[in-house]
Amino acid sequence: MPEVTANYSPSIFFKSGHLSTIYCGLVRRVNGVTQKRERLRLADGDFLDLDWSQSTTSTRKLVILLHGLEGDGQRPYITGSAKLFNQNGFDACAVNFRGCSGEPNRLYRSYHSGATEDLEEVISHILNTYPYSEIYLNGFSLGGNLLLKYLGERNTVPKEIKGAAAISVPCNLQSSCEQLLTPKNVLYAQRFKKHLIAKLRQKQHLFPELITDSDIKNINTLKDFDDIYTSRAHHFKDALDYYTQCSSLQFLPDITVPSLIINAKNDSFLGEECYPIFEAGQNENLFLEIPKYGGHVGFWGKNNCTYTEKRSLDFFNSH
Repeated sequence: MPEVTANYSPSIFFKSGHLSTIYCGLVRRVNGVTQKRERLRLADGDFLDLDWSQSTTSTRKLVILLHGLEGDGQRPYITGSAKLFNQNGFDACAVNFRGCSGEPNRLYRSYHSGATEDLEEVISHILNTYPYSEIYLNGFSLGGNLLLKYLGERNTVPKEIKGAAAISVPCNLQSSCEQLLTPKNVLYAQRFKKHLIAKLRQKQHLFPELITDSDIKNINTLKDFDDIYTSRAHHFKDALDYYTQCSSLQFLPDITVPSLIINAKNDSFLGEECYPIFEAGQNENLFLEIPKYGGHVGFWGKNNCTYTEKRSLDFFNSH
């Protein structure tokens, strides 16, 4: 599909990309969502924690929610989405990636932007355990890249998967990393690095022979983290090899499920290569929106419901 015209015009305050990003990430609060946790045992001996919330009516529709880098199932963009979907006839399953549910995962490996094998196990578990006839995927940032890669890298997807929405997606991981290394994003990058290194120190206690003090000392940027840990733990040559193999951009032409991508023009995390205008124009299943405003997973909306939450719901209801 050609690019879809976006109808998003927030108040003056939220036209700032940085203010929108910070408010929705750190200030916003969502109440009224009751989640029940299920632990999924993975084939490799590790685990994922799934946070379920139920629709107010009996339903056979489910949305699987996928968070971003160093997020979890309780982030406002996840619980806000769950709340809106629950109010409109969908159950919601918020996936906490490995090590993101408040308890370190068991293996040396963790999660990353292209770990579609974990999403595949979640979907398989749900199909084998629950009676859902319609499943939708809704991912944010890293989670958006993950779901698009999942949909495009395989010959077939389960027939129950009816649609997807990916918000603030770093479709080209190298381009996004380069943006995060620029001065305008220094505070975000430092915050991400702080959380990632804290988790790496936890993992060092479990695997001291694989993670040394020298390794941690040498992590000065997010790319260093991917060179020193992500690539080694997940069998990539280095950070650039990881970015090349796991960027969803290359998989977009093969997506056969209706998929909405919303990337704000003023998202400071995204470089030019993260706006797949050409790919969307070549694939009738891709619907690309590039609102002028929104920041990174921002998109403030009235009544504490964001523009992208409403758009995702409307998109799923129409496909």
